[in-house]
Amino acid sequence: MERQYVRSERAHLMCPQMHFGIFCTISLRYDEQKLLQTLDTLAEAHPFLKCLIADDENGSPFYSVQAQSQIRLNVSKSPQRMSEDYQALSTMGWNVYTDGLLQVIVYPGDDGFDILWVAHHLLCDGRGLLSLVQSFADCYGKGSKPVYVEERLLQSMDDLPKGSNLPWISRLIIEQANRRWKEEKQKVHYSEYQAFEKNYNQQKRLDIQIERKSPQELAKLVEQCHESGVSLNDYLVAQMMLKHSTKKVIIAADIREDLTLNREGSLGNFSTAFSVTCKAAGDDCVKLAKHVARQTKACLQAPRKKLLVLACYFRMNPELMDAVAISTLGGYPSKAGLFVGTNLFGYQSGTGYSLSNLGKITSDILLQAVFIPAASPANQENIGVLTVNDRMSVCTVRPIRTKEKEHEQ
Repeated sequence: MERQYVRSERAHLMCPQMHFGIFCTISLRYDEQKLLQTLDTLAEAHPFLKCLIADDENGSPFYSVQAQSQIRLNVSKSPQRMSEDYQALSTMGWNVYTDGLLQVIVYPGDDGFDILWVAHHLLCDGRGLLSLVQSFADCYGKGSKPVYVEERLLQSMDDLPKGSNLPWISRLIIEQANRRWKEEKQKVHYSEYQAFEKNYNQQKRLDIQIERKSPQELAKLVEQCHESGVSLNDYLVAQMMLKHSTKKVIIAADIREDLTLNREGSLGNFSTAFSVTCKAAGDDCVKLAKHVARQTKACLQAPRKKLLVLACYFRMNPELMDAVAISTLGGYPSKAGLFVGTNLFGYQSGTGYSLSNLGKITSDILLQAVFIPAASPANQENIGVLTVNDRMSVCTVRPIRTKEKEHEQ
């Protein structure tokens, strides 16, 4: 694999809670040796599963391919412990220079088994992890070996579709922040970030709530949406707005079809996020969903709006991105990092809302699955949606201050 640098993913390198998960049920009998062999097969097909992050001679982080798989595997006794296991992993922190980019927890059962897949955002986005889970199921259950994929990441604005350039005001703001950072002559070292991450994680715990809809309940909801001329996602966004009396929700969107460099099945981040802002008039969810639909359509059809966040990443000094979270949330003395974290990333307020829907799949091996979204420091609530075999799961993740921190205040 040609050396791939951490570029569009740089904002995830030194930011806490940049991991997410899929918890799924496998219908087949548990076989430890077969599971290990399947995970090794996945690693041979996907070089990033054999990678650690390393720095080159200039200090630039890249994906360093190792001789063996870097998937970390653990076994847990009961799937009822899934939330606790995810919480424990989230509290522990994640050193991407030593720990690999994917962690797997298996829950053996009598008739089948459950698996919790937890990926760092440097490995992939939500749809990338879902594709990996499906590939595992096909390989484990049917012997269908995944085809080797040469990983290729977004590296510059040239990789984005035409019309993705930043608006002049955004360019001006980022150039100003870059100048401030250059004048400060600072550099955040990963050891400094780790100390900050440990402290941040100890002050937070994750509240994970899962709601499931049966095929009958989902069919009724989908029919209601179709009759009203809105998508299920539009409805869920509107529902979130009404529940929290907020006018803005961040929506994740896949951009694979917009890219010429994308290789089917490859890992990496090929998603973006944009905000939809609508003011509710009353409590009519369908009416608000129609406003959401119009706003979403306008963003998806305008590359400059749809890809704004990625264009910002490519314009921003990479080392400044390293300083954003620690400056805004950890007291690191960078005015440039604090400016970006407060005004562009929303880390200081942490009052955002986000929704990410991985869509719908069918499988005779994956009985059901839940998508656990990343607990971004910018948001007070994150929702992940996934539908498997017409059973929809809605997972809500909320970062909550620990009691110790509350007492200090």
